[in-house]
Amino acid sequence: MVIELDHDVGLAVRLVVAALLGALVGLERELHGHPAGVRTHLLVSVGSALFTVLSIYGFVGVLEANETAPVDPSRLAAQIVSGIGFLGAGAILKDGFTIRGLTTAASLWATAAIGLAAGAGVMNLAFVTTGIVVLSLWPLNLLVTRLHGLVAQKGRVRIVAASVEDVSRAQEALRRAKVDITSIRTEKEDDSVSADLDVQARGADLIAAAAVVARLDGIRVVDTGEQE
Repeated sequence: MVIELDHDVGLAVRLVVAALLGALVGLERELHGHPAGVRTHLLVSVGSALFTVLSIYGFVGVLEANETAPVDPSRLAAQIVSGIGFLGAGAILKDGFTIRGLTTAASLWATAAIGLAAGAGVMNLAFVTTGIVVLSLWPLNLLVTRLHGLVAQKGRVRIVAASVEDVSRAQEALRRAKVDITSIRTEKEDDSVSADLDVQARGADLIAAAAVVARLDGIRVVDTGEQE
């Protein structure tokens, strides 16, 4: 009885560790205003850990009753890898020209792996992976942002506007978004003006800036891309 109790306590500790590590990853997402935060990551991690524990220990009685029973301890845990994809897909959102939530979806996927490791009792890997994930989401992201600020992103934006004045408003909106216009080519059509703008963004998101322009009245962003 004492041995069984010690075993159950050990399994409970695995779930607690999985919950704490998942919450740690989710805390970073929560602090930066992402929809999947502490609770979501905690639940993904502890759920993955419980599935793993059940995969390993939940069917021991079946094997004891029938040694030839087709029980594969890895099957239930393996479904977590594919199942978490549906939850990750729900975190990915399309906002105008911008796709958001890819990093959060990846963090949910990694958190599921952390829960698997904790549930399997491989605590060293669970702790190390948590450290790497948190590092990639926060300090590494700051470094990448700084590097983007040092390298100018060259691209082009094609817009269709109702008038030349609207083209000027689009240019001003890009400048406010810290996007420099290096050249512009306009073409007057029957009831509109099309403009091809070569732009250079230093420390700014060109696609997000184009999305801002597209929301202006009388202006439609047709295309964005790299300079040819």
